[in-house]
Amino acid sequence: MVNNILMSFIWFLLFSHVIRTSTSSTSLDTLAVNQSIRDGESLVSAGGIIEMGFFSPGSSKSRYLGVWYKNVSPITVIWVANRETPLQNNSGVLKFNAKGFLQLLNGTTNSTIIWSSNTTSKAGNMNNPIAHLQDSGNLVVKNGQESNDFLWQSFDYPGDTLMPGLKLGWNLEIGLQRFISSWKSADDPAEGEYAMKLDIRGYPQMIQFKGPDIDYRPGPWLGEFLAGFQGPVPAVQTFVFNEKEVYYKYKHSEMSIISMYKLLPSGAAKALFWAVGSYNQQNYSIRVDECDDYAYCGASSICTMDSNLPTCECLKGYVPKFPQQWKVYYWKNGCVPKNESNCENNITHKTEGFFKYTQTKYPDTSSSWFNKSMNLEDCKLACLRNCSCVACANLDTRNGGTGCLLWFNYLVDVRKFSQWGQDLYVKVPLSELDHVAAENHGNIKKIIGITVAVTISGLVTWGSIWMIKNPGAARNTFSFSKRYKRNLRKEDVDLSTFDFSVLANATKNFSSGNKLGEGGFGPVYKGMLPDGQEIAVKRLSKRSGQGLEEFKNEVALISKLQHRNLIKLLGYFIQGEETMLIYEYMPNKSLDYFVFDETKSMSLDWLKRFNIIGSIARGLLYLHQDSRLRIIHRDLKASNILLDVNLEPKISDFGLARIFLGDQIEDNTNRVAGTYGYISPEYAVHGHFSVKSDVFSYGVIVLEIVSGKKNREFSDPKHRHNLLGYAWRLWTEERALELLDEVLREQYTPFEVMRSIQVSLLCVQQRPEDRPDMSSVVLMLNGEKLLPKPKVPGFYNEKDLSAESNSSPANHKLCSVNELSITELDAR
Repeated sequence: MVNNILMSFIWFLLFSHVIRTSTSSTSLDTLAVNQSIRDGESLVSAGGIIEMGFFSPGSSKSRYLGVWYKNVSPITVIWVANRETPLQNNSGVLKFNAKGFLQLLNGTTNSTIIWSSNTTSKAGNMNNPIAHLQDSGNLVVKNGQESNDFLWQSFDYPGDTLMPGLKLGWNLEIGLQRFISSWKSADDPAEGEYAMKLDIRGYPQMIQFKGPDIDYRPGPWLGEFLAGFQGPVPAVQTFVFNEKEVYYKYKHSEMSIISMYKLLPSGAAKALFWAVGSYNQQNYSIRVDECDDYAYCGASSICTMDSNLPTCECLKGYVPKFPQQWKVYYWKNGCVPKNESNCENNITHKTEGFFKYTQTKYPDTSSSWFNKSMNLEDCKLACLRNCSCVACANLDTRNGGTGCLLWFNYLVDVRKFSQWGQDLYVKVPLSELDHVAAENHGNIKKIIGITVAVTISGLVTWGSIWMIKNPGAARNTFSFSKRYKRNLRKEDVDLSTFDFSVLANATKNFSSGNKLGEGGFGPVYKGMLPDGQEIAVKRLSKRSGQGLEEFKNEVALISKLQHRNLIKLLGYFIQGEETMLIYEYMPNKSLDYFVFDETKSMSLDWLKRFNIIGSIARGLLYLHQDSRLRIIHRDLKASNILLDVNLEPKISDFGLARIFLGDQIEDNTNRVAGTYGYISPEYAVHGHFSVKSDVFSYGVIVLEIVSGKKNREFSDPKHRHNLLGYAWRLWTEERALELLDEVLREQYTPFEVMRSIQVSLLCVQQRPEDRPDMSSVVLMLNGEKLLPKPKVPGFYNEKDLSAESNSSPANHKLCSVNELSITELDAR
């Protein structure tokens, strides 16, 4: 079983910079004393796999000496010699001198030394020192071709890439630490703010740092694998820990496999592998979900992914430090012990025991103690005897487990896996264990869940209570239902109410200088509260068509939604006919502000755009499937996607949203609400809407993000197609990459662009049943499997909408006159 669920630190990524090399390779893989290569020349390893020469990354004009995979496009740089000291021209020369030193010289400035290998002093006493470029990607200095005694090697000074055979860790004898660090940007290979290191405080563990702070923790070595990785293992992994050195490395049992692990400038950790001679790559993200973020739930808690959303829970015997924060899904401050420990009398009076958590990722081991020979029972006894000990576990999880790990004071960064993981024993008062035993007693009925759904206007509540009579028995379900109607009251929502004077002062009396824009429901103003908090105030126009019911809908709806890709509603104001919504302020305005502007679009590189595409999908998946209520947005468009300071997207404007009841997935209306260019065919023509209506709108947004063109305004002069039709024509002619925004043509990942276009075309199919749901979209964007072939999209030219609208029923009214949201709505 272990072999089927092992975690891998090594998954392999093709780094997506565009690299300009301008080299003409030779057949040489070595440099002898006084030999050199100049900019425009290169070394190639004996197997033709690796090349070393000069290159310029991205749009930079600076020149660097680097090592990359030969015959792989785009070029994949795995090591840079002068990453901190670039050359400003093409005069660079790499020379191997008589002392056995590799030196990078600037030929135009009296041969100034730009970079040098710190080869050991004994090199000068060797008979035949050479510099050799190996098929592994390692550049070494040694005495003679057959020698394995390296005087210097590039693997001792990694860049942003972990390669097979490279030791990540410490040489304790000479104090050498080997770690990988991100580039500053795609244009600058200088050391960035992210680094992956083997931390040797407590029991050694792999940690990704952002500056001095822990960002992500792959965890400790557990005998066969690192604790925090998910997925099958494509490599043979090794962990060495003795008095001389401590390190992690991997290799492939198959020599025909090429692999690498890269730490990107954004902090993303991705990996890629492929077979020699082919480019059938497999691409994986190392960090899978929010529970991989370090200490996502704070101290003494456990993070579990539930329906693609993170959920935090205090460990047994602990309670939230600030309960009110947990009610609004803010968990960072973690948990504290429920009761003071009676540890002093623990051994004689047995006041404490252990609660076993299965399938976990071990907590942070930086303040742990370990013993390799102890068994688990002795380990537990040692923990009970130490008042500071809070948990224990086996050090090596192979063959039933051996060794002992003890944690002290608090537990940080614990997560629950769904299919694998380790057993963790948390020390708790015996009263907690008695409570657990009572819950499982055969004569006790236990309520284990309640399902409730609510509509906001004409509010309906129904649900089911699940009960278990005996452990292991089938779930007994008792249903109840109740229907009632009420107006929005303050107790219906957990939001602040604002005074008009406060909002007027914050927005400088709603001055034009503070106006951020205007949608179908009225203007939005930037404001600042007395405590310095920036806000966005949506002042609903009396002529907007959004009446009191729509206002109530948005207030009550958003107050119940919690997701990183949904806008956060801070409060509201209502008095007579004056209504306002107060949101968190988004400094980068909306997506359309960037994508459709020739200048601002340049700040959205492909990495940011692909992240936005995926983040919108996850937010929409939450609305459709993972939130407590099933939400149809009905007005999804680029201007309703707001961007925070980090360009992270947040879906906004829920005034037209509809809530579906229970298993309901579709509905009809006599009046259409939405925005022309984003409305699905069945909704525009027949008033039929469902989750697939939002999927159609999402597909349009993705095509706009990829192309930088607005669907409604774009027109293909030769074929009279809109953006959807233009994308479809390019796809059928196998020229889909021509759709890509021109500002991205110098730097992008072809696979991600092609996959985004294919997914978007699947989303804008004419028939809703042909479109994927958002859970499938999320998987398709992040997967490698072949996707279905798209069919002709709906509304693929400008004549479709008017033609079909003329045949629609007489009582159906299509409201679509401009970019503003349509606000003539049917009764709810």
